[in-house]
Amino acid sequence: MDSKSFKFYALSGSIARRVFFRALLLSSAVSLVALIRFLPTVDLGSLTPKTYFDCVDDDSDSLSENATLTAGSYLFQSRILNTFWGSFDSMNCKNDTSLASTVITILTGKRLLNFGARSLCVGEGSNVIVSSMQRLGFSSVVGLHKHPFLSLHKKKTVCHFEYDDSTFDFVFSKDVVDQVSVPAALLVLEVERILKPGGIGALLVGSSSSSSVPSLLRSSNLVHVGYVNELNLVVFKKRSENASTSSPFYNHVLPEDCASVEFTKPLVKLMEPLVVERVGHDVKYEKKNVSYLPKFVDVSNKKRLVYIDIGVRELVNANVNVTNWFPPSYPIDQKAFSVYFVHYNASVLSYVKLPRVTFVYHPGLAGKIAHKNGVDGEMEPFFGEEEFDFLVWFKETVQHADFVVLKMHAGEVEMKFLADIFESGAICSVDELFLSCSESGDGKRETMSSREHCMDTYKGLRSNGVYVHQWWDAKLHQGA
Repeated sequence: MDSKSFKFYALSGSIARRVFFRALLLSSAVSLVALIRFLPTVDLGSLTPKTYFDCVDDDSDSLSENATLTAGSYLFQSRILNTFWGSFDSMNCKNDTSLASTVITILTGKRLLNFGARSLCVGEGSNVIVSSMQRLGFSSVVGLHKHPFLSLHKKKTVCHFEYDDSTFDFVFSKDVVDQVSVPAALLVLEVERILKPGGIGALLVGSSSSSSVPSLLRSSNLVHVGYVNELNLVVFKKRSENASTSSPFYNHVLPEDCASVEFTKPLVKLMEPLVVERVGHDVKYEKKNVSYLPKFVDVSNKKRLVYIDIGVRELVNANVNVTNWFPPSYPIDQKAFSVYFVHYNASVLSYVKLPRVTFVYHPGLAGKIAHKNGVDGEMEPFFGEEEFDFLVWFKETVQHADFVVLKMHAGEVEMKFLADIFESGAICSVDELFLSCSESGDGKRETMSSREHCMDTYKGLRSNGVYVHQWWDAKLHQGA
């Protein structure tokens, strides 16, 4: 072989090697890009050895029985990989189980969640949380471990769950905002989208995200903020389509054994319609149009009938005889009731002179008035008044009653109390409610911000099955 031929073969070999390495580099780059685009859709948890221990049950014997292994090298998995992965999985599993139990306990205790709610758990450890909820008694719960937030193809961050609008009653998300580079706004909006009206969203987030979540709500109201371990629990409730933001009573989750409300719910449609303005001023109108509950329910066999009047504000202001506290056309004689008048002004006691009528002094009803003028001008506060827990008293008074009628105003303090008896479940002992939500007698301001808010409150209560009437003022119910 001459020198020219040798140089030709050497040159050809050099070119071939360059082409080969360039082709290899190009194919590696293409593969790397494809891998980067594919990784966000991969559940990396599935690549770890599938040695799953049901840590929901702390019994060590049951743990060994419930352990399941995937096919493969049992020796390699159990003796080598599981030594590392297993310890971390067990620790995370127990943490997730504890978090889930704590959150569920908080929400069920606040009557925000029931065991029949269709639920979705989002984020890492969702399979363990699903298992925990099933153990606690939830009948319909699914998990979504993947985080479909990053879209390199469209070069933008997105958040989309493959579920239709208004699918779930409860959505629980743990650490998704903090562990995945997704703006909190995208997650909150997506959770709101898949929640049913009245549904509950619960996010466990770090301190950096907790302050921003409430401001991101578009179709929900914030109902609770608390702490679980080192995380912040933010709970919100999606508003009903026909509900304004002012009423907290739309689709409120009441206990499943809420006897009185379950009984009156089908009767609500038989009640007198709600009106923005008062259209009748005499007893004949009231007797003809107001659908009192005893018209539909036989209470003749009820032994303990209780009537509670909170505020009695118009009786004091108008100097009206307290004996006329009941509508003249009410189907039950007022003498059949054990009556409780609740007021912050002790002078009301002078009006209460009938048998079976009890005056309950509750200075908390005065609100800001008590701080300005004292309890009753020159009167000194009663000893021990600060220790009086009105909600506890109310529960003890109504829990053994057979038929309970509650009348109250829609003032700031009273509405707080109404929300409290909803949250505690004490509303389940109230059979009939008379709520006054109209302009105050002195004309200074309305007890609520507007008539629309009043109507919204009535509608919200009735939507839950509460047998509530519009109560205008004392004169109407005394035949004026």
